[in-house]
Amino acid sequence: MHKSVAAWGAALVLGGCAAPAIDTDQPEPALPQQWPQAAADAANADAALSQHWWRSFGSAELDSVVDRARIQSWSVAEAAARVRQAAARWNEAGASLLPEVSGGMNATRNKSLSGSGGVDAAQNRFAVSLSASYEVDFWGKNRAGRDAAQAVWKASVFDRDTVQLTVTAGAAQAWLHSVALHERVDIARLNLQSAERLVQLVESRARAGAASALELAQQKGLVASQRRSLLTLQQQALDAQTALATLLGQAGGAEVVTTSLLGLQMPAVGAGVPAQLLVRRPDIARAEAQLAAAQANVQVARAAMLPRLTLTGSVGAGDERWQRIFDNPLYALAAGLTAPIFDAGRLAAGNALAMAQREELLATYRKTIIEAFADVQLALHAVSGVQAQAQAQAEELAQAHKALSLAETRYRSGAESLLTLLDAQRTLYAAQDVAVQLRLAHLQAHVSLYKALGGGWDMAAAVGAGNGLNTQ
Repeated sequence: MHKSVAAWGAALVLGGCAAPAIDTDQPEPALPQQWPQAAADAANADAALSQHWWRSFGSAELDSVVDRARIQSWSVAEAAARVRQAAARWNEAGASLLPEVSGGMNATRNKSLSGSGGVDAAQNRFAVSLSASYEVDFWGKNRAGRDAAQAVWKASVFDRDTVQLTVTAGAAQAWLHSVALHERVDIARLNLQSAERLVQLVESRARAGAASALELAQQKGLVASQRRSLLTLQQQALDAQTALATLLGQAGGAEVVTTSLLGLQMPAVGAGVPAQLLVRRPDIARAEAQLAAAQANVQVARAAMLPRLTLTGSVGAGDERWQRIFDNPLYALAAGLTAPIFDAGRLAAGNALAMAQREELLATYRKTIIEAFADVQLALHAVSGVQAQAQAQAEELAQAHKALSLAETRYRSGAESLLTLLDAQRTLYAAQDVAVQLRLAHLQAHVSLYKALGGGWDMAAAVGAGNGLNTQ
């Protein structure tokens, strides 16, 4: 009989303990060997991607905004709370590897009343007990459960870091947007003042009979259009301050002192080689940790289909007198073996569910890698593309300034029509506004590149800093 049980157990171990490989028809994603842009300098990547990358823009106000966002953001606070929850679950899962010990004390007093009114003597009983139970982890179910909880904890740590990186980049983007709107408002105000000054010129020419009422109406219409544009930009500036305040975890609007993007530095970012991205991005690490948890859950589900051996022991003592409670102690030892026989397919369904979840998270992991590479490539495209546009637009802006000056001079002398002057005003205003928007896009592209490259994130530091939450 003992040999039959041993053989049955060995067959179960060989057939059911090891988790099978993932069967999927999807091919492994092909990753590029290098980034298409020559600006991706691997030698400078480590130096450029510091954990305080926002300081490379050279703005004390931006530094302050980002630091406040990292501390005050409610999204980061939520993610940090999820890390503590996962740490508690990890501790809880690890407890199943150790025996469970409990103690008890009780005292009873019995006294019966007879139907005739007589009262029997009271009887007292005092008892103490100590019991322990332990499930022998033959098939590794409890260890796999602990490993799954640990992987979930790591995923929560990496998720918190992903949220913090998103909040950091979002705060930098919002601050840059707010500064750009300040600058665009100032440009719109100056152009409005210039248009109003030219209204006076047209009015003086109209009084002298050199300009018509139509020309005066056209110039006043341009003034009204530029005033409307100014009001629109002012509203957008207020909206941007509100959006920034939300990222900072505060109500109302966040005051932005900087009024121009011209004083900011344009940082040089080395993207390194594509393979480095796999260990730079916290969202990739999170997807990998989730996959590891799913793999451990498959082992838990398969081990649940196997027999369980539980050892229990207890020591107790009792007596009618408290002073003699330990005179006759008793102990008991027991071992119990239980195995599932019929559960209508519940355990098999649980195993199939765990395997399907693992396949899903494998697909999620691969998708996350592809999306991460796409993020970097898009950011590199934006950095190089916007820089080329800004260089071309600089000439456009210079010529717009020259055209307006010539148009105004020629209009004063009567050598040019008002239509040419109006067109020159619109062209200059549009060129000045586009120049600010292109500089904003260039700066924001660098922020996006920092974020896409992981923002100087370090996996070992992230896990090491969080290990203090676990007491195992």
